[in-house]
Order: sequence, then C-alpha cells, then structure tokens
Amino acid sequence: MRFEIEHHTIYQYSLPVTLLPQTLRLQPRGDGNQRLLNFECDIDPKPHLTTNFMDLEGNIVTRLWFEVPTDYLQITSRAHCETLRGNPFDYLPEKEWEKFPITYSPYQETLLVPYRHVGELSSEINELAKSLAIESNGEPLTFLNTVNHYLHRQIKREIRLLGRSQSPEVTLTRRRGACRDLAVLFMAICRQQGFACRYVSGYQAKASTAQDRRYMHAWPEVYIAGGGWRGYDPTQGKAVADAHVAVAAAIKPEGAYPVEGSFRGNEVKSQLDYRVNIRTF
Repeated sequence: MRFEIEHHTIYQYSLPVTLLPQTLRLQPRGDGNQRLLNFECDIDPKPHLTTNFMDLEGNIVTRLWFEVPTDYLQITSRAHCETLRGNPFDYLPEKEWEKFPITYSPYQETLLVPYRHVGELSSEINELAKSLAIESNGEPLTFLNTVNHYLHRQIKREIRLLGRSQSPEVTLTRRRGACRDLAVLFMAICRQQGFACRYVSGYQAKASTAQDRRYMHAWPEVYIAGGGWRGYDPTQGKAVADAHVAVAAAIKPEGAYPVEGSFRGNEVKSQLDYRVNIRTF
C-alpha cells in the first residue's frame, strides 16, 4: 500500500517569543516493513541552522535553531511511503518461544534490557498479565494476541489531542484511553511477562473517527526472536501489517514525540493546532 501524508503543525504565541532548539521526529522510518520514497519538511520562519541525524534508537531527527523572535512556528511535512508487509506473521519464531518463560539470546538480552524494564506496576496489572498468560496456555505468541484483543474489547478508545500518555494504571482503571494510552498499557502488561516492547508513533490508513479527521497514531511493538520488531494495534485489535506507517520508535513515548521544544517569553500564551491529510492507493 502507498501513503501520501501531509502533516501541518502550527504554534501561535500571543507575543513574540525566542524559540529554543526544536526537535522534529516526522520522517517515516525506512526498514523491512516500509520504504520511504520521498520526504520534505518546510519550516516557517526559516531556522538559522538545521541538522539531521539518527538518534540512539534509529529514528531520523531534525534539529532546528532560531535567532529571530517570532509569534508563530509552522511545520509542514510531506511523505510518500510504500508499506511492504501484507502478512504480519511472515516469520518463524525461535524454538525457545514455544512456551513461557520466553528467552532471548545473550546478545539480544544485552541490547534489550531497557525495553524489558518493568518498573513499579500495580497489583491489578500484575494479576491481569498473569491471568492473560494462563488464558494463552503459556504460549508467548498467543499471549500477545490475547493482550491485543483484551485491550481492544475492554478499553474504550477516546481522542485526546494534548497531554502525555496516561499511566497504565489510570487507563486500566478508567477503561478509557487514547491510542498512546493503550500502547503504554500493552507494553506494561507484556513487559511484566518478560517481553521487550517499544512505543511507536506514526500514521494509519483508516481514519480514527467517523468524521474522517486524521490524527497521528501510536501502537506498541514487541521484539520476537526470529521475527524482529512486530507491531500490535490494540485500538483495532489487530497485528500491524501494511496499513500503518511508523515514524519513530522508542523505549518511552517521549522518545517518539513528533515535535519537541520550548521557548522564552514572559506572560505568553501558546496555542497548538495541526492537520493531517492521508491518501492511500
């Protein structure tokens, strides 16, 4: 499937401000799942300095510096991508993945330590992870699909334009969450059972609402021995195939923010608006 994506981000300030360095993660990834055919990004006002580089997690990052005060910042990115993976299960997992506990090779284990870090989880999430593992007959790949379907059925999807991801405990208690909240909860449940997970920001072919307004999307990926990073979308209850375009992936959601930065100014009010247009063919 091919995607043509146009993403407008507009910040407006009540008074002129001095923009501090801005970090953009808007360029789609190029890997075994998708091919980036073209990408361009227009910035207004024009930055004093622009640089592109790959961050620690393999994302393409654009860094902007400004010198002249401004009362607005407008970012327009355009991408043309081709997704390549029609079958999300086109792999054979390692034999060690037939039953719990899952294991990674010593080399994989070293690299995946931060992606498996659990942290403090509530007793409710711990018990839920254990019960879903039992329901899956101790089969790791069945477990991943079970978690995906459970969250799709039990957590109501909502659109929340601003704000960080909710904690997994809040999402589970509220039984409501945006796509980024479901991704974080999925990761917490799977990490509790030893899986390496990461957070992905990107776009989906299907509109999120009946009104057909487009937003950026988020979903989790799990590192499967023998299959690499594989996506699951609990908002749809499906494994990720060719209907998703990944932009950035990170251990935590903040490592995949599309735009990150701040400004200097006294008693200034800021307003954010954005529009996403997607055409698939």
